[in-house]
Order: sequence, then structure tokens, then C-alpha cells
Amino acid sequence: MKRIFKWFGFLSVIGSAAAGVYYYFFMRQSKPQVELYFRDGSMLALPGSAPEATPFIQLADEVLTKSPVAS
Repeated sequence: MKRIFKWFGFLSVIGSAAAGVYYYFFMRQSKPQVELYFRDGSMLALPGSAPEATPFIQLADEVLTKSPVAS
């Protein structure tokens, strides 16, 4: 029974390390996204490449460039 726990622990460590490497190389990239929250509690998420998201991204870039905190 102890041997099974050792193998389980070993595989857990290997799996955690593999997930960390995957996150570091693939999921860490900054992908712009626009999230619109409405009064009724609903939310709409648009990818940054959507044409509808362009005005929102431009406005956010303008606000962030003028903000003394963000620089």
C-alpha cells in the first residue's frame, strides 16, 4: 500500500511540474479581452481581435497612458 502512495506522490509532482511548464510557456501570454458588465448582472466577453472590441481597447489604452499609476 505504501508503494502505491509513493507512486501517486511521484506522479502528482510530475503532473504539477508539467502543468506549471505548460502555463509558463502557453497560457502566460497577454491576450487582450474586453469584458462588458451590465446592470442586470450579465457579462459579455469579447476577444481583443473582435471588431466590436476595438473602440473599447482604444479607450482603455488612452486612459492607461494618461494614468500616473499605470506608468
